[in-house]
Amino acid sequence: MRVVAFNGSPRKGGNTERLLKRVLSVLDGEGLRTELVQVGGEKVHGCTACGKCFANQDGRCVFDDDIINECIAQMAAADGIVIGSPTYFADVSPETKALIDRAGFVAMANGRMFSRKVGAAVVAVRRAGGIHAFDTINHFFGISNMYTVGSIYWNIGVGLNPGDVDRDEEGIKTMEALGRNMAWIIKKIMA
Repeated sequence: MRVVAFNGSPRKGGNTERLLKRVLSVLDGEGLRTELVQVGGEKVHGCTACGKCFANQDGRCVFDDDIINECIAQMAAADGIVIGSPTYFADVSPETKALIDRAGFVAMANGRMFSRKVGAAVVAVRRAGGIHAFDTINHFFGISNMYTVGSIYWNIGVGLNPGDVDRDEEGIKTMEALGRNMAWIIKKIMA
């Protein structure tokens, strides 16, 4: 059983990464294999709606000049997918949006290849707008025919400067419960 997490924040070691690592730590403790992939800060571009993924049906985006095809392959091989993003003007980062759009189209074009995988959104926010970013990621899971995992509150941690989320007690408890819930549902599905 494997979970791959994607960090859509360009701030390596920042709040989004810290939240994702909290979730992954719990998953590791539950016996699942985990991996964290850095997407934020990479040069990625959004979907151009060219439709080549529907024509080619090879499980790949026609654009092969960035890491998105590697991410799609990791998503396809995983049982669980966690997507983390900081909040940028009440939505996800551009890198997160590029991942969602391109992976989503490729998955649809290839027999809905993420169907019945388990997905979870993780969002870092300074003050407000995090719910919209959370919804954006969860909409990707919904349209991809995936099971979306919740927690004891919205999967959001509050902080501005790197490390601030470590002091968000409710946010940390939420991430830890998310990890436990994700492990539980993956184990039930894989049983």
